[in-house]
Amino acid sequence: MRWGNDMARWRNDYYYFPPSTPRKAKGGIKAQTKRGAFGQTWWAKRWIHVLESFDIGARLNRGRSYARRGQVISIDMDKGVVKAQVQGSYPEPYQVDIRIPVIPEKDWDKLGQALSEQALFAAKLLAGEMPEKIEEVFGRVKLSLFPEKTGDLKTKCSCPDWSNPCKHIAAVYYIIGEEFDRDPFLLFKLRGQSRDELLAKLGGRIDAAPPGETGETPAVPIPDSPRSDPEPLPADPDAFWAVDENPGDTLPGSVQIPQVDGTLLQRLGSFPFWRGADGFFPVLKDVYRRASDAGLKTLLRGRG
Repeated sequence: MRWGNDMARWRNDYYYFPPSTPRKAKGGIKAQTKRGAFGQTWWAKRWIHVLESFDIGARLNRGRSYARRGQVISIDMDKGVVKAQVQGSYPEPYQVDIRIPVIPEKDWDKLGQALSEQALFAAKLLAGEMPEKIEEVFGRVKLSLFPEKTGDLKTKCSCPDWSNPCKHIAAVYYIIGEEFDRDPFLLFKLRGQSRDELLAKLGGRIDAAPPGETGETPAVPIPDSPRSDPEPLPADPDAFWAVDENPGDTLPGSVQIPQVDGTLLQRLGSFPFWRGADGFFPVLKDVYRRASDAGLKTLLRGRG
């Protein structure tokens, strides 16, 4: 196992390993990108573009194949470090370790001040979007959100291939890029700042944006309703799960199948490091639709 500070290919033919066939992984994290370029959002594409611009060899292509086949078994992301397991041709998964420099806390304070001057930035981040000009803010304080050179990433893998990065490391790169699509705050976490820590540094600027500046309809204030003490839940399990009888022969309000499937699911977003062969939302969308149909039929049958 060798650390790669410059991610350069090991060109000595003695240490070059021919392509091998990986063992099929069970329950691996499958890339949702079936073909073409990885990433849907600009920040995920930027991550992939930066890595591919380092010209680190053909193993990136094999890494894409590994990511799509679900060879990445697990990924654990923390501040400045990513640890992953990738199933290769050996029985035991390979251990992958990726390090990226953490931005010092004093520099995060500068960034927080600079970002807080743009109310729209905080609003977009809270909505799960990365502001398009955020790299300009990083540049003004002489910092970078994304890796700038090969030395910004230090990687190692327990596989016997001395080329660094190997295809196992490359596969993790691509899966991480797709995860940035789901949660842009993971990119900040890699650089040393969690979601809560970053939003705290923005100093409550989320509510400071003028109405309509974020491109969304301004919220209409709702009058305060009289407060009442909540009714305590029953301690008896039978009473807790009991269904109140519906007085009379009328339904409690209108009952109909939602016009849009899985609205709450869409608001919650995708599942972290989804392992299914098909997309997370398409799978559960069909479940929601069938559950709605079954629920309505059951209700109407009970009233027949």
